[in-house]
Amino acid sequence: MMMRTKPLLYVTLAFMSFLPSFLSYTVEAETVKKEGKLTSKDEVVYATLKANGDLDSIYVVNTLDVEQAGEILDYGEYSNLKNLTDLAEISQEDQTVRLEAPEGKFYYQGNLEDSELPWNLSISYSLNGRKIQPAELAGQKGHLEISIETGANKNVDPAFYENYLLQISLMLSNSYQNIEASGGMVANAGKNKQVTFTVMPAQEERLSVEADVEDFEFNGIDIAAVPSTLPIDTSEMENMTEDMSTLSDAIGELHSGVTELRNGVSRLNNGAAALSDGSGKYKNGIGQMNGAGSDLVGASRSIGDALKKISTSLSGGADQTDMSSLSELPKGLTQIAAGLEETSNGLATLRKNYSQAYGALDGAIKEIPAAQLTETDIAGLYNSNADQRVVKSLVESYTAAQKVKGTYDQVKQAFAAVDPALKQSEDALRNMSAALTSIANEVSGSLENIDAGGIAELQKGMAALSSNYGEFHSGLVKYTDGVSQLSSSYTQLHSGIAELSGGTNKLATGVNELHNGTNELHQETKDLPEQMQNEINEMIQEYDKSDFEPVSFVSSKNEKVKTVQFVIKTESIQLEEQKTKKAVPVKEKGFWDLLMDLFK
Repeated sequence: MMMRTKPLLYVTLAFMSFLPSFLSYTVEAETVKKEGKLTSKDEVVYATLKANGDLDSIYVVNTLDVEQAGEILDYGEYSNLKNLTDLAEISQEDQTVRLEAPEGKFYYQGNLEDSELPWNLSISYSLNGRKIQPAELAGQKGHLEISIETGANKNVDPAFYENYLLQISLMLSNSYQNIEASGGMVANAGKNKQVTFTVMPAQEERLSVEADVEDFEFNGIDIAAVPSTLPIDTSEMENMTEDMSTLSDAIGELHSGVTELRNGVSRLNNGAAALSDGSGKYKNGIGQMNGAGSDLVGASRSIGDALKKISTSLSGGADQTDMSSLSELPKGLTQIAAGLEETSNGLATLRKNYSQAYGALDGAIKEIPAAQLTETDIAGLYNSNADQRVVKSLVESYTAAQKVKGTYDQVKQAFAAVDPALKQSEDALRNMSAALTSIANEVSGSLENIDAGGIAELQKGMAALSSNYGEFHSGLVKYTDGVSQLSSSYTQLHSGIAELSGGTNKLATGVNELHNGTNELHQETKDLPEQMQNEINEMIQEYDKSDFEPVSFVSSKNEKVKTVQFVIKTESIQLEEQKTKKAVPVKEKGFWDLLMDLFK
């Protein structure tokens, strides 16, 4: 019995001898307090939310960077304090926290009771399109939608809402299928899927995750809030503005090219319209001339018949000749000569108009390029991003122009032969008119002093005139036939010219619309580099918070705050498990166990 009590006695005596010195050190430490020096402070705010986003609990882990050991004052309205570094006691009076901190990092935790987060977070759940309470979701099956709404909590210093970004993450197990997260990023995380959203500073957002679930369970939502202090690299943006300058200049050059195209098409359209107008007048003139051809041939036939009768009546001799009828001959010849002169003048006018129209036609058609576009080229135009109406108008005008050019090439020789034929007919009619006028004058003079010899000479002259006029009449018939063929051919050509004019008019309209579009585009993009730079500056000003100076979350009295971060998590939704707990017998502690507990 004495052998057992000796070791215990020795330990007790040793403890009793150590206790006075330990108590002396404690009293001395309490009486002599040296002021410490704080370099910086970090705060990490931990918050747990209920499944619907309501705040459940919140505490702060403070990290003090102590340069000189001693008493440190910190501030915060905590409901409970816990030293996470050593066993030293931390005291609190109102919002003042006193602690003895060694040199280096010192950690302590403070719980908050009546505090709020800088963000209002609202989380709702829908199953198969029907809102459902979180407590009712565990074990459910169907199409699930989780909606998360973020906004500013105006009861808290706005510095956090305006300068912090939120990173919201949801870890979904492999039982979730057909996951959709508009505006979020879905990534593989082992067998699970992780959905991540980012909410920029001072932005209200409504986020949504949809999936098909079975035996639903949910590990909750993790939210991290940190200052948006990442600087924005503008070097690449300078390249972008340079590219925008190049694009703006290219659009300006495009607009200048379209302007030149519009001017050229306008000239082509005006020329085609003038050509169509002149061609219409020529078509009407040649038509009228063709219509008058039968009258001209009939009149010429009547003149020939009259000349034959006169020649026959003169062949009977002077005693058988009716001189009263013969006296009407000069007057008739003069009228015929006047009619031929008038016809000759009409041919001269027609020839002049034809020459002008033909010159304009020939010049315009020579400006039409030879066919170069293939069916592949045209298909490429339709498949391009150009305005389909403009492309269609261009293709139609191109097709019409090639048709006119082809028709013109076929009848060009006939057109070229018209002017010489008209000139020849005009000269022949003028010569005939002059000859008839001369004959009429001679006949008129001869009838005043006519005798038998004179009648014989007159008979001879009229016979020759009748014979020669027959040849003229045959030529006149051939001429009118040629005019008829020319009128028929020119009607087809004029249809092509009218179609060309209509096509160029459509083309001009389309190019004008294109010009208006490029002008509007040019006006909107000519200042694009400056506008883009202004937008970049505004974006940098809005999202680059690199000049933000952190402030304490727990008290405005805290200084030298280096960082403040938030770690927020919602409660999980799990199936309840029935567990049977076995009672564990409590082992009674001996003296040695109790003694060792004093040093723990």
